[in-house]
Amino acid sequence: MHLSKKILIIRLGALGDFIQSFFAFAAIRQHHTSDHITLLTTKPFVELGHNSPWFDRVLIDERPHFFNLIGNLKLAQNLSGYDFVYDLQTSKRSTRYFKLAGKPKWSGIARNASHQHSNPKRNEMHTIDRQRDQLRQTGITRFPAPEVNWLIRQFPGIKDLKRYAVLVPGCSKKRPEKRWPIESYAEIANLCIHNNITPVVVGGYEERSLVAVLQSKCPEVVNLVGKTSIFNLAAVFADALFALGNDTGPMHIAAIVGCPSIVLFSSSSDPLLTAPRGKNVKIITQPILKDLTVKKVARELKWVH
Repeated sequence: MHLSKKILIIRLGALGDFIQSFFAFAAIRQHHTSDHITLLTTKPFVELGHNSPWFDRVLIDERPHFFNLIGNLKLAQNLSGYDFVYDLQTSKRSTRYFKLAGKPKWSGIARNASHQHSNPKRNEMHTIDRQRDQLRQTGITRFPAPEVNWLIRQFPGIKDLKRYAVLVPGCSKKRPEKRWPIESYAEIANLCIHNNITPVVVGGYEERSLVAVLQSKCPEVVNLVGKTSIFNLAAVFADALFALGNDTGPMHIAAIVGCPSIVLFSSSSDPLLTAPRGKNVKIITQPILKDLTVKKVARELKWVH
């Protein structure tokens, strides 16, 4: 008789990193079919965890400061009592959790962990490949494609659109060098219109100023900025002809649901380590994105004649 084990997975964020861990989540769930799996994550990803098919319980990591005694006591409680812990975050913070958890059987980079991922080339590997290598050391050898139908929720904002493309012109405010100029996105939007494709722009509220510029140069653009959840975004991408965007979290959603995607990378990040993975993903690199021409991007779009 199999006795159910208590398994903990630690994955705190950010969005792109969390989505890339879908591959590891699916592999761990398959390996621990009859076991109880808990996800420890941060608030932005709780709903994703609850709705996914991989976890029986989701706990929130409030990321308490080192000197926050009460917060760290609560965190230690959330970390205790597991038969095995998979630290997929492998950051300085999550590695510290090894001691807080009482040093259980542990997959990660913590010193003296039972299944320490000590591959000297781990930091040269793409996130998905690195996590697979980490899991192999625990005896996990099968890596199924993650099921993502649960991620897609219908969104009324696109119900009347038959042929549309999604533009993702934003990214972290702290990383402006990762943004292709909004004027270039506007040129692509107008090319879409010329080819009977409706351009749709998505992003967070903080990107409204970008959309204002975009709409001033292409009034026909459909503005969904600040109007979609992660689940809505998945639906928007799932039915799009293509998506074009910077190196940012939503492009990982596009890739995971199979949307033909073009992702733009500057020299500030390495696509060999972090690029979205998918059958229909094309990466364009340019050291300084403002030097990337619209013509070069347009060549990658099959609808442009």
